[in-house]
Amino acid sequence: MNLEETLKCIGPLDEEAMKISRKRWDSIAKPLYSLGKLESLLVQIAGITGSQEIDLSKKALVPMCADNGVVAEGVTQTGQEVTAIVAENFLTCETSAAIMCKNAGADIFPVDIGVAVDTNIINRKIAYGTKNMAVEPAMTREEAIRGLETGIAMVKELKDKGYKIIATGEMGIGNTTTSSAVAAVLLGQPAEAVTGKGAGLTSAGLEKKIATIKKAIALHKPDREDPIDVLAKVGGFDIAGIAGMFLGGAAYHVPVVIDGFISAVSALLACRLAPLAKGYMISSHVSKEPAAHMILEALDQSPCLHCDMCLGEGTGAVALFPVLEMAAAVYQGMSTFSDIEIEEYKPLS
Repeated sequence: MNLEETLKCIGPLDEEAMKISRKRWDSIAKPLYSLGKLESLLVQIAGITGSQEIDLSKKALVPMCADNGVVAEGVTQTGQEVTAIVAENFLTCETSAAIMCKNAGADIFPVDIGVAVDTNIINRKIAYGTKNMAVEPAMTREEAIRGLETGIAMVKELKDKGYKIIATGEMGIGNTTTSSAVAAVLLGQPAEAVTGKGAGLTSAGLEKKIATIKKAIALHKPDREDPIDVLAKVGGFDIAGIAGMFLGGAAYHVPVVIDGFISAVSALLACRLAPLAKGYMISSHVSKEPAAHMILEALDQSPCLHCDMCLGEGTGAVALFPVLEMAAAVYQGMSTFSDIEIEEYKPLS
């Protein structure tokens, strides 16, 4: 489906499936609501998929990999060449996220949506990196839409292969700069409030990063009411692809897990395009980046994990997989009150 068709397909969660799922939880022989978010997340997954039968047997991580022209402004600690190196390391299990996927029983599908050189990962390249947003718009509007549609198509492809839940990830030197710019515009916040040191900038480096974001926003004047305009002018191809995955998850009824800062910005962008998409997103953790809490609050999302992580790649999203599977094991395997012939717990009045 193209973007327009996808947006038309996004509706509310299945209330009946959620009701049946909650009833199942309430019948299990344990104190009511005692597993907290583990219960509510599985109820949400029932609403997403339209079935109270929770199946997380096939799990995937999709890191969207892309370069950002804004690195020319000296806003990063490392050079642009690192993007391609790490992107290909996903295939050889030499990244943190890949090792975590192996441990969690998840498959990994790294996508080249805009790396500055040719790579051996899944080729969905729109361009060899974005333009330098401090000088010109990061991409055209048409390229931004292609990025969104790339993410939508990845969800469809993985659903057709039997995957039941998808984690979002990214790799792209300079993407905390683009993400901070998108967050500043969408949240209506000054650059200082939403910008952090990313992968280890000095205080002087942070000041340069903030100044670059301010310059790009002042130069291009992205329209806050037009998320695609914001994405095209100060965003990145990785952000576009991840936002598309959230839209695809909502359209194809597949739960998609939010990772860290870049992923959360992408989720916010997706929700500005389709507010009902919010219900199809699952937040994993809260990043150390300054805007992380603000974005999750804007999304009405409450993360399960508080680990002070800020690595990206999908590490936080993949870390949630074992937690969800443990919850599903209880949901599916524990005896009910009627099974053990004792009176059910009743909510206190």
